[in-house]
This record gives sequence, C-alpha cells and structure tokens, in this order.
Amino acid sequence: MLKLQKKDFNCLTSYALERISAVNVDALKPFFINLPADPYLAGNYRFRRLSHFQISDEKIVHLPHSPLFQSKQYNPLLGDVVREYQELDEKLIESQELQSLILEFFEFCKLCSTFTEIAVHQIRTTASPWQIGKPAPEGIHRDGVDLVGIFSVNRENIEGGETHLYKSKKGNPVFNKILYPGEMLVFSDKEFFHFTDTINAKDVEGGIRDVFVFTCPGLIASKNKQETN
Repeated sequence: MLKLQKKDFNCLTSYALERISAVNVDALKPFFINLPADPYLAGNYRFRRLSHFQISDEKIVHLPHSPLFQSKQYNPLLGDVVREYQELDEKLIESQELQSLILEFFEFCKLCSTFTEIAVHQIRTTASPWQIGKPAPEGIHRDGVDLVGIFSVNRENIEGGETHLYKSKKGNPVFNKILYPGEMLVFSDKEFFHFTDTINAKDVEGGIRDVFVFTCPGLIASKNKQETN
C-alpha cells in the first residue's frame, strides 16, 4: 500500500513516496562532482561520503566523525568490516536544501523510531560502456536500522536503476519505481527488504545516479569493533 501523507504513515505496513518540490536539486548537484571513490568496492564505479546528525528541537547538530559498520547478517558483501568515509562537505551540511531533507526524513522517524540520530550517505553510482553501476552490490537486503529514506538528486545518461521493496527476499516486489530527481522514498527497514537494479550508460559518455540515503539511526561502529578491525 502506497502512502503519500505522513499522517497516514503506518510504520508496520506502509512506505511513502514524496515529491519534495521545495528542495532545489540543482543546488545539490555540484556537491556530487568530486566525491571520493568508495575504497571498499572494486571497479571504481561508486563514490561516497557519510555524516551523522542529531536532531534536537528541530535543530540539526553535526555529530563527531564515526565509521560505518554492518554485520554480515545485513551486508553479506561488506559485513563485519569497519568502513571509513569522509564527512559531507561543510557547505553542503549548511545548505538549506540538505537541512530541509534531513528534517523531512526526521518527520517520519518521529513516527517510527525512538532514535534522534540520522546518518546521511551521499552516493554517486557511475556507469560506462565497460562498467555497469551497482547501486546495491550486496543484493536484496535490509540495513539493520528502523527507517530508510532514499532521495534522488540526479540521473544523467543512464538506463535502469529501478528501486524495489520486498516483504521477503524470495517474494515478488511490492514496489517498483525509478526514483527521479526530487522524489524521496521512505520505508521501514524492519518490514521491507530493498534493492536497486544496476544502471547502464546510454552511450560512450557514461552516466551517473546521485542519491542521498538516510537511515534512522545511523550504523555507527562501536569502539570495540574499531579496535578489532
């Protein structure tokens, strides 16, 4: 069941697709140009930054740096690996566009989670004639959080990249859609598995898919995991 209004959002059964027209995606696009390559994936097709924030009285506080950690239960490809990513650009963090997106996602978090901490993953996936792009190289999965949001910033010169939600890994998807710039999909990570198809370049120029992925809470590596990796 597709829910378009937050007041109707049921954390156990719903997902929501919103078009956020108040956010100027053109103002966000330049921040994806020089993203660092993801050092944990072969192929040099994915680029990424990550920051964590605390929300208090509608104010957004940038938290100290923390690595990313998922267990193999949730990420069979990179599970049990403490991953280090650079923080989001400070000008991006201060931008009205990103702050609006964080607060919009947090409106759903208040309905479905007791956590006030949010992780923002800034991800560019590229494709070329010799390299497909894999937005979800780990396959159909959960992240191990309460809530996930995916906001599309840009799609250029690509085919594919359709996002799917599943009630079970072996079942048929209950949601299928290419997310276009300005659209945000929000869903309960405890109720839905998710996956996004590979992208292919339309021609020799190559193409890109730029998104923010929000999680509540974030996947912060604990001190003992950092010490043992």
